[in-house]
Amino acid sequence: MTNDATPGGPGRPEPARRGRGVRRGLASALGCLLVPLAVVATWAADLVGDTDRYVATVAPLASDPAVQEAAADRATDALMAHIHLPDLLAGVAPKDRPALEKALGTGLGGALQGAVREFVHDRARKAAASPAFATVWTDANRRAHGVLDRTLTGTGAVRLTDDTVTLDLAPLVDDVKRRLVGDGMAFAARLPTPHAEFTLLQSHQVGTARTYLRLLRIAGNWLPVLAVVLIAAGVLLSRRRRRALAAGCLGAAVATALLGIGLRVLRGFYLDRLPAGVSPAAAGAVYDTLTRFLATAVRTVIVLAVVIALGAWLTGTGRRAGLVRGLWNSGIGATRATAGRAGLRTGPAGPFVRRHRAWFTWLPVAAAVVACALWPHPTGWVVLGIALCLLFVLAVVEFLAAGTA
Repeated sequence: MTNDATPGGPGRPEPARRGRGVRRGLASALGCLLVPLAVVATWAADLVGDTDRYVATVAPLASDPAVQEAAADRATDALMAHIHLPDLLAGVAPKDRPALEKALGTGLGGALQGAVREFVHDRARKAAASPAFATVWTDANRRAHGVLDRTLTGTGAVRLTDDTVTLDLAPLVDDVKRRLVGDGMAFAARLPTPHAEFTLLQSHQVGTARTYLRLLRIAGNWLPVLAVVLIAAGVLLSRRRRRALAAGCLGAAVATALLGIGLRVLRGFYLDRLPAGVSPAAAGAVYDTLTRFLATAVRTVIVLAVVIALGAWLTGTGRRAGLVRGLWNSGIGATRATAGRAGLRTGPAGPFVRRHRAWFTWLPVAAAVVACALWPHPTGWVVLGIALCLLFVLAVVEFLAAGTA
């Protein structure tokens, strides 16, 4: 028997279902792909648009040993370029030579160049490890944030030249000069203060990354919303919405995990291509610090997506989900029976919770969602903690409502 399809007839549903499935798949796939971009966009917007956030990100670098050593090296190189040893020797009175030899740890006729450099470098290390350097570092980066806000171009303490982001270490050099004078090397007071530069980032890709970060910063407030809307659209277009929600969340988790893996791979590429003279340890510390909150956001999104996917699966009609729910209910029932044998009673609270079980179930769920949404910069542990608190509250509700109706 031939079935002639008409717009409203029985032949219509199959193409409509296929079209709906295609739209659902496209919406979910695009949403999952946008999630890692949304994470990067939010990170870029925070790093560039929030001065306190930026300073909190870079402040730990001042206490990193590799960064301190690299800063001391740069300050030493800058000062040694202005120390002329013949003039230094000519300016030393004979009576002062024993004191200078004692300070340098060598005779003036020996390896003077190496002795002076080691002496200056030792004072530079002490200056870089001092609280004063941490203050200089924080203040300089706070002042430089306006430069970063203009996509790392051109003025102030931080500059972008030839795809290199640098920080001026002149205050550190001044501190080293003061320490040298305090140790008896009065000539250091007459040295100029060169603008030693500490490399924060150096790569031929910095200029390209700057362009992408600018675009992501503009999209920072909209990409997360668009990603959620697309995943939600895929769920709403599906006939099996719990399964679609679980699949969408797991897809977002996988996409975000790939972003996390990409960050580690990019770190290796970045360090392998450092120019000569740039400390790999310091460059690695800078990379890890600048991406620290991005890595935290990656873990947070993965945990949140997995928690939502588990919730959607556990509330579904599958056999395994039903088994887990049965174990949950059995545990609650056993706990309630044990409490009853011990003489504990719920009193009027039990019947009240039982009558309004839906409210007592969904209000904590809504509160958990709001807490995750409003928590400033949540971590994966925060999300997991909120989920465990919600689980405990739901267990209490089930315990109170588990009596006979």
